[in-house]
Amino acid sequence: MSADAHPSPVGGKILTPSYLVLLAVALVGAGFSLWRFTVGLGPTTAMSDGYPWGIWIAFDVVTGTAMGAGGYALAILIYILNQGRYHPLIRGALVTTALGYTIASLSIVLDVGRWWQLWKIPFFVSHWNGNSALLEVALCVMSYMVVAWLEVSTPILGDLKRAKDSPRLSALAKTLHPGLKKALPFLIALGVLLPTMHQSSLGTLMMLTTRLHPLWHSSMLPLLFLISCVGMGYGGVILESTVSHRSFRRTAESPLLARLSKVVAVVMLVYVVLRLGDVVARGVLAESSSGYVFLFGVELFLFALPALFLWTDLRKNPGVQFGSAFALVLAGALYRFDTYIVAYDAGNTWSYFPSVPELLMTFGLVATELAVYIYIVKRFPILAGRST
Repeated sequence: MSADAHPSPVGGKILTPSYLVLLAVALVGAGFSLWRFTVGLGPTTAMSDGYPWGIWIAFDVVTGTAMGAGGYALAILIYILNQGRYHPLIRGALVTTALGYTIASLSIVLDVGRWWQLWKIPFFVSHWNGNSALLEVALCVMSYMVVAWLEVSTPILGDLKRAKDSPRLSALAKTLHPGLKKALPFLIALGVLLPTMHQSSLGTLMMLTTRLHPLWHSSMLPLLFLISCVGMGYGGVILESTVSHRSFRRTAESPLLARLSKVVAVVMLVYVVLRLGDVVARGVLAESSSGYVFLFGVELFLFALPALFLWTDLRKNPGVQFGSAFALVLAGALYRFDTYIVAYDAGNTWSYFPSVPELLMTFGLVATELAVYIYIVKRFPILAGRST
């Protein structure tokens, strides 16, 4: 890694006008969250017996963890496939992952009726249902949130050991860093294993219902969720790197992102072939209504678009990189929303559209995630490159 590429704090003022807007949105969401905990789910959400989960699960958990899976996706490249050239991207990706999984965990707390019982999940081992895919998701998400923060902390503490302007912080870093550094190989292994388990299990959950439309209900759901998660993780890395470096006026990582874009193209090509092959093999395309076929077609088009553009030399263009990554993340989000809500038929007597409080709480969680990310990169050595 060159000197220019070494991570360093962005610096600058924290309480900018845009940051204050984020804080305001976060406070509104927090206020509605307190109301939700006071009066319960009924008055604050549009969920029902027909739709027992809504936007908090479909967006914040199922989609949000996949969008924030950049740390997981890069770990596969760097530590499994030994592609060390991508290491300058890992810190920003890990911060995004840690924040994404933290927000997902908070969303689960909002979504569960008896949220005060959640602490029992990892501790009441004798009550575990070994056949439950949802138990696996809960345990893995909780565990990976902790692992992701430990992975973020390890290199930061290594840099803070040399912080001359803060002797106390330096002393704390010198105390904690050696132990975390020794545990890092174990943390990396867990950081690959845990998302592999629960991202595929998010697909397994929807295999268990007979109310999902045949275009989405498939025995390949676990594999398709996992592959699309890896692709969304890479897409999220490209978006995070592009936006953060332009926003904070850091030197761009376009050449490195161009290399990564070809990996994205391969992953998405595999996904499109499997998804289309599965639907054709089961013969459900011709039997489906035009509305569902249209949704399926939009999904597939958005997934195929990055594969088409990023396989060529156009991937070296920063605009193509960003646009393709955005299309990929949008495709993954649409696929997950369709699977969990749109293509799920609870019956003619049930319908779901998120209530205003649900939306405001979700906006508040997203604003909180962005605010914490901005604070971290301004105060800690996360982003590579020098200021321009």
